[in-house]
Amino acid sequence: MEELLNQLYEQNVLTKEEIIYFLQHLTPDLTKRLFRLAEETRKKHYDENVFLRGLIEFSNFCKQDCMYCGLRRSNSNVERYRLSEEEILECAAEGYHLGYRSFVLQSGEDFRFTEDLMIQIVRSLKLRFPDAAITLSIGERSEAFFRALFAAGTDRYLLRHETASRSLYESLHPGMSYGNRMNCLHTLREIGYQVGTGFMVGLPGQTYSHLAEDLLFLKEFHPEMIGIGPFIPHSATPLKDAVGGTVQDTLVMIAMARLLVPDALMPATTAMGTLDPIGREKALSAGANVVMPILSPLKVRKKYALYENKICMGDEPSHCRNCIELRIAASGYKIELSRGDHCNFTRTT
Repeated sequence: MEELLNQLYEQNVLTKEEIIYFLQHLTPDLTKRLFRLAEETRKKHYDENVFLRGLIEFSNFCKQDCMYCGLRRSNSNVERYRLSEEEILECAAEGYHLGYRSFVLQSGEDFRFTEDLMIQIVRSLKLRFPDAAITLSIGERSEAFFRALFAAGTDRYLLRHETASRSLYESLHPGMSYGNRMNCLHTLREIGYQVGTGFMVGLPGQTYSHLAEDLLFLKEFHPEMIGIGPFIPHSATPLKDAVGGTVQDTLVMIAMARLLVPDALMPATTAMGTLDPIGREKALSAGANVVMPILSPLKVRKKYALYENKICMGDEPSHCRNCIELRIAASGYKIELSRGDHCNFTRTT
């Protein structure tokens, strides 16, 4: 086991069989060392910096019906909303005033936000905040859409693969295609985006073999950003009675992803803070280096419920910013409010 961990740290590689064996035989002492080596690896590339991204959740409409998600189209209990272009710009302006130079625009797959409208929003953001990075996280779109939004100035695109198992993916995403998901990711990479992907830990039916496939996909694809979070059951979904993922299992996956893809930008997700009051701090100590405070208007925050009991629903952006900064500093890290590009990334067009 020590040999496998040393190989993971020194060579950043393990086979599928080695990953499965490692996960099956992980001890508390070895886990502590895994986290320590993941943190050391992160420091080699990003020092003590934790990058802040301002998150704007601008629509909770979604055409998809994912089995685990509270925003699924079949959930008639959701009070749906859409922010206007001006409301989105106001959220960004408040964040910019607080020092943010990186904004993430996230929504369900809401096709009322057409290509033309999204181009207009991105151009307006770039015109008002030219030194800020813009990330979109709005699901699967066409290649033409991806190209047009990149040309408009979008810097990054987040699209979690959710699971690298075709059968598990398609059982959790009715009407969706695993192949199309992968095609979208490769198209985004080819266009020139900084690409983010990732997966959930603790999904019903998920095995060590599935998790090994997830980690190996990350190694092969080498995304600029990796998001890993626990599955949290939502009461209005078919998986409401399923057992959720744990903070500890998620931390192990974060640490292993850090060692397999040493230069990735990796968020300490809100879901971690929802399951554990210091879950995000634990994620930072296991190799994560990004936090995404919410900038969305208070009136809509509770409506963007991918899962329930989400933290920070009632905090003003200024309070959230100060709280995060204090917590990051108390954990021994430094807050970084720049664009926070990937350490090896250069935009080509």
